[in-house]
Amino acid sequence: MTITTTPHLNFDGNAREALDFYATAFGTEATAMTYGATGASDDPAWADRIVWGQVQTASGIRVMAFDVWPHQPYDQGANAMYVYLSGTDAEEITAAWNGLLDGAEVRQPLGPAAWSQIAGQLRDKFGVIWALDVAAAPSED
Repeated sequence: MTITTTPHLNFDGNAREALDFYATAFGTEATAMTYGATGASDDPAWADRIVWGQVQTASGIRVMAFDVWPHQPYDQGANAMYVYLSGTDAEEITAAWNGLLDGAEVRQPLGPAAWSQIAGQLRDKFGVIWALDVAAAPSED
């Protein structure tokens, strides 16, 4: 049996926009279902909000997102979580970085780091913090 861990991002009305942005950033398509289409809410104001959504790439990037349930409190918080993308190919990590840059606040520029040939961190235009790096070769200690 295999278990995977997937970041699940919560939004308050702009999950579709975020999913579409991430799909474009990573060169894929978003999949999403609305509260209205699934019957999860009969409130017309919630009909087009996302009850389930994800972006997934062939290389293994997967992010899920939705608009919080009606009447559920929403507080994005600060530094509550990071989405961490660690790969083995510098070009692939750089492409993901470049895809996320639109409207982002760069917190650590993408470049050499003590633990990686390239690493960086940014807060995207939706307030989600992404950390990216190329995995270091295993130590032979």
